[in-house]
Amino acid sequence: MLDSAKRLFLRLGDRVQHATHDGWGMGAVVEVMTSVVPGGTCLVRVLFEDGKQRTFNNDLDSDMCCARFGVQKFWKLGFEGFARAPHRPRLNGR
Repeated sequence: MLDSAKRLFLRLGDRVQHATHDGWGMGAVVEVMTSVVPGGTCLVRVLFEDGKQRTFNNDLDSDMCCARFGVQKFWKLGFEGFARAPHRPRLNGR
């Protein structure tokens, strides 16, 4: 049985930045291309704030993966829309 599953670094819509190319600005993944052919490549296309789309290898098992060449996923927790829970005074000093 052939295992064609790839370990992908980036997914559609992920926000990224490049470690050494600050001038590119932030980027967003706009296309993910994964080959179904065994041994095929996985590519990801990123649109950066400078208006250019750049294509990178997206397979974490590859030595050419964009994660090894400076592309960094911008991790952001989505708690901006949540209100802070009201503080309740403790009873009996507990």
